[in-house]
Amino acid sequence: MANVATADDAKTRPMTGEEKKVIFASSLGTVFEWYDFYLYGSLAVYIGATFFSSYPETTRNIFALLAFAAGFLVRPFGALVFGRLGDLVGRKYTFLVTILIMGLSTFLVGILPGAAQIGIAAPILLIVLRMLQGLALGGEYGGAATYVAEHAPNGRRGYFTSWIQTTATLGLFLSLVVILLVQFALGKEAFAAWGWRIPFLLSCVLLGISVWIRLKMNESPAFKKMKEEGKGSKAPLKEAFGQWKNAKIALLALFGAVVGQAVVWYSGQFYALFFLTGVLKVDGQSANIMVAISLLLGTGFFVFFGWLSDKIGRKPIIMAGLLLAMLTYFPLFKALTWAGNPALAQAQATVRATVTAAPDDCKFQFNPTGTAKFTTSCDIATAFLTRNSVPYDVVTTAAAGTPATVKIGEATINSYDAIAAGDGAKAAGAAFEKQTNMALHDAGYPLVRGAAKVPESKLDGFVAANPELALDAAAVRGGEKTVVPADKLIADKLLTKDEVGAATEMAVYTIAGGGTYAMVADPANVNWTTIIAVLTVLVIYVTMVYGPIAALLVEMFPTRIRYTGMSLPYHIGNGWFGGLLPATAFAMSAAQGDIYYGLWYPIIFAGITLVIGMLFLPETKDRDIHAMD
Repeated sequence: MANVATADDAKTRPMTGEEKKVIFASSLGTVFEWYDFYLYGSLAVYIGATFFSSYPETTRNIFALLAFAAGFLVRPFGALVFGRLGDLVGRKYTFLVTILIMGLSTFLVGILPGAAQIGIAAPILLIVLRMLQGLALGGEYGGAATYVAEHAPNGRRGYFTSWIQTTATLGLFLSLVVILLVQFALGKEAFAAWGWRIPFLLSCVLLGISVWIRLKMNESPAFKKMKEEGKGSKAPLKEAFGQWKNAKIALLALFGAVVGQAVVWYSGQFYALFFLTGVLKVDGQSANIMVAISLLLGTGFFVFFGWLSDKIGRKPIIMAGLLLAMLTYFPLFKALTWAGNPALAQAQATVRATVTAAPDDCKFQFNPTGTAKFTTSCDIATAFLTRNSVPYDVVTTAAAGTPATVKIGEATINSYDAIAAGDGAKAAGAAFEKQTNMALHDAGYPLVRGAAKVPESKLDGFVAANPELALDAAAVRGGEKTVVPADKLIADKLLTKDEVGAATEMAVYTIAGGGTYAMVADPANVNWTTIIAVLTVLVIYVTMVYGPIAALLVEMFPTRIRYTGMSLPYHIGNGWFGGLLPATAFAMSAAQGDIYYGLWYPIIFAGITLVIGMLFLPETKDRDIHAMD
């Protein structure tokens, strides 16, 4: 194995072949683990359609919540399970187990029959597999970082472990590239029907490569030395977190480093993508490509800042990254808005909506799984405006029991209470959304109204309900039409089974500009250069806080509890504080009627970490981890 050098020349000598092998093998396997983990989030729409859509709403919500919990909240438990195992039996064998669990779980998702084939067993098995993924990821990172760090010479640990830090970004990049390639090759319909399974199935190939490489690796020299000297811990969990001298180190690692790193990382790589697609309405394929390009441009900085941390310290770089993020997030995300959807930015600058509601009618809309239903008239109004990126003010002067109103320019639209509306809630919702969209369109918001498909039996009602279209029913009937079989009318939700009745087929008319409204970003006006530049800056912030942190965490804990001690704060910070960022930021924006207000979430937590880190976090770059026991 690599020589554990302590001499000064170890800081400048070339990396040995054995050291390169250790880094390559550890990093490659971890890339594949992150690839597997990210696939679920990237393909959640298709997974939901296959496994959840045939069940009642309450059941779907339970499964969505379980899937969310498995992906993020379970990770710290994986850190405890595999951290303990890694400190007891060794680094190599533990993260060999984690990659086997992750790879097999991901492959099985690709071949798992849907709810239409095996019923309720399908979503249950999917949740089990997702939980296994979360547990495996909880054990992988700590093992890989510890393994590489314990092979690194003193004075080069930041550089060596920085390669591990590239793996999460490279895993995300790989998943985006594979998904895009399969989409291009198959087309959208085939991809939605079955092609989404291909990226999961490819994990079997990646798993084989990773296992083959890791089987050729040896145990880390620090762990072997500790075992030979009989200094290993018999109860790593109790020693790491049950003794205050070690527990306080874990708390300092969490709040003085990892929490800030996590929110900057999730803001730069995940919330930025959500902001482009969910807030600015840039089409998903273009947004994925731009994010992939920025990741490609910025990934090298992980290694640069890891190398730099060996020269000037871990702490200054991490703290500088936090400070820069805090100072520049607002202008950077505003620049994204003007570059991604200038028409929306202009409309936001000139037109604000006003929601007038009773004092108790508005709630905080925290919705991490995307399944919560908001039923009060205020919540319905503000949720709709937030989804469409419309800034608004809430005035709580309405009398109790009266529905909220939305004022846009000179137009005032009445909202509705979904529970009070009862069976009429669907019709009330359609009317509210249509009137609000028309007011927004007239005020300059970039809304496009799609085509409507109207069956013959509903044509007269459609004409009467849409006077703004100035349609003539006879003229529509005299134009082009498509005769559609009854079963397809039901499947496409154009008619219910009762509405079809005894008919075997029916004429369907396509009416341009008569369908639903959608907020869009005009592809011709999307400034790719500016967006990629801003995204790259956000990625560089990620590299500043993330590049040196593996070395920092490794150097904070002694060998006997290192795997356990560093893994738990890392996964609590990233799995909980980072994983909850998109949902919390969206809820904060909804509460304030401001698409940028959610940025206070990463800014505040980065600030907390900056203060604690500056006051209490030690500099660790000169520590000899082989002498800490």
